[in-house]
Order: sequence, then structure tokens, then C-alpha cells
Amino acid sequence: MGTYQGGSAPAMANQVCDGFTLLSQVSLKRLGLDQMTKLEFELSKRLRDTRGQTVDLNDQPALQARNRRISRIEGAVRLLKHTMQLRRQGRI
Repeated sequence: MGTYQGGSAPAMANQVCDGFTLLSQVSLKRLGLDQMTKLEFELSKRLRDTRGQTVDLNDQPALQARNRRISRIEGAVRLLKHTMQLRRQGRI
């Protein structure tokens, strides 16, 4: 089992949400299924928090930043779930 890039699942989730770390199947290779489950939980929590933030509809830069953050998180969760599925099937 490897370690998270930020030291813990919440720290790595923050890095992914802020765009400092990009997830890939190669970067997830060193994590075990239990670690990926924790990371998925943290990313889902950040996604709920981000969607819950209210932004003034006239503030276009803030709206774009929020939407980019949501897009990054959704992409990371999608990749994480796919990698977990492949790992369970024994393909990775």
C-alpha cells in the first residue's frame, strides 16, 4: 500500500479540487482499494460543499471558478470509480 500525495485523503482531495494534482490511473496505482474508497468519500464531500456554495449570478468569474472546480472534482470521482472497478475485476 502506498501513501496519499498530500499525506492524507483530505489533503489529497483538496489538492485535486484546487487543481494542483491531477488524478490518473498511474497515480492511483500505488493506492489500495480502501485508500481509494477514502479518497472517493473525501472528493464527494468536497463536491457537495462546492455545489452548496452560493455565488452571485452576476459575478461571472466566481461562477466560472466554481464550475471549473465542480468539473475537476466530477472528473476525478469518475476516474477514481473506474479505476476501482478495474482493480476489483483484476485488470489492473
